[in-house]
Amino acid sequence: MRCGGLSGPNSNVDASGCHRKKTCGRKQPLRKLKVFMYDLPPEFHFRLLGWKGKTNQTWPNVDSHSRIPPYPGGLNLQHSVEYWLTLDLLASNIPKVGAAVRVQNSSQADIVFVPFFSSLSYNRHSKLHGKEKVTVNRMLQSRLLQFLMARDEWKRFGGKDHLIVAHHPNSMLQARKKLGSAMFVLADFGRYPVEIANLGKDIIAPYKHVVRTIPSGESAQFDHRPILMHFQGSIYRKDGGAIRQELYYLLRDEKDVHFTFGSYRGDGIKKAGQGMASSKFCLNIAGDTPSSNRLFDAIASQCVPVIISDDIELPFEDVLDYSEFCVFVRASDAVKKGYLLYLLRGIKKDQWTMLWERLKEIAPHFEYRYPSQPGDAVDMVWEAVLRQKSAVQCRHHRKHRYARSEALLKRI
Repeated sequence: MRCGGLSGPNSNVDASGCHRKKTCGRKQPLRKLKVFMYDLPPEFHFRLLGWKGKTNQTWPNVDSHSRIPPYPGGLNLQHSVEYWLTLDLLASNIPKVGAAVRVQNSSQADIVFVPFFSSLSYNRHSKLHGKEKVTVNRMLQSRLLQFLMARDEWKRFGGKDHLIVAHHPNSMLQARKKLGSAMFVLADFGRYPVEIANLGKDIIAPYKHVVRTIPSGESAQFDHRPILMHFQGSIYRKDGGAIRQELYYLLRDEKDVHFTFGSYRGDGIKKAGQGMASSKFCLNIAGDTPSSNRLFDAIASQCVPVIISDDIELPFEDVLDYSEFCVFVRASDAVKKGYLLYLLRGIKKDQWTMLWERLKEIAPHFEYRYPSQPGDAVDMVWEAVLRQKSAVQCRHHRKHRYARSEALLKRI
């Protein structure tokens, strides 16, 4: 058995014991992930949302939806993972059936959670304002480092049992090197050296989609999707994203292809969602980083994703076979004249429908909710952390198989 004892990405059995080709109810994990959460001061989390609690109040009241500070909309929302995980832990006093439970004693915890809204800190506070000499974002990272380095919980294992969410690729830029022993929750590894972030210790979490979720019963079938393939967004990108420009010139004049510039400003989000819901395939092309929110917008729109990003890492791929609901195309093939058109036009109605039906089945796994529900994105992230924690512990035990015996031998 491999460390973690889990089915691999090519297995037909997922983490719940369900055969992927079947539709079946998810079982709860064998045990819950026990999480200790630091009571960091509000400036690290909900005060970044404008929340002002009472004197000495660390957390907002989450018993009522109306009292929960809302997360900013638009593109801010796509990196809001830390917000949803924190809310889920704060709701530990509410009966729930999720994968994680908050504990008050760190010695009883599997994971120590750091509730710093790092993506929001970057998005809102990474520029100097007024007479500031240091940005709020940099200041918070510095203070976080001081806090963690002084904690007995960090010293105990050198931070290896800590969980830090840095979903925006530019978040935690100043602190990430010193925190590299911790488990990160990331969007991808595009801007991380392998010694700081890698699949051996870290978690890839889905973006929060920004388009409207299409209910399964409203999802248009093959014959009611007039657009063959859809892409709307920034076309001129640097590094690996240069392929967008090449594809734009190859596809822009095709009558059944929507490949245009676009932004999420104004009614851009609404138009993007409508376009995806009217398309058979949605292109997810590498940009400045290997991943983007577009994949998860496509899933919410139930438009079959076409992934053109050779270095992409995908959430929950140890339990989800993406080839069952996505089409993968190597970048070197995609830029060949006529290749994409030949491939996608060659996918017949019955083949597309199989992908689409599976896409509808897995779509709930990418929905962030409060309160969290079994099998939603929050639940899936916690389960991924539990699997990763188990795998890391297994590797640690294997590495030290003979250490205790050798120590005993020295005492003889």
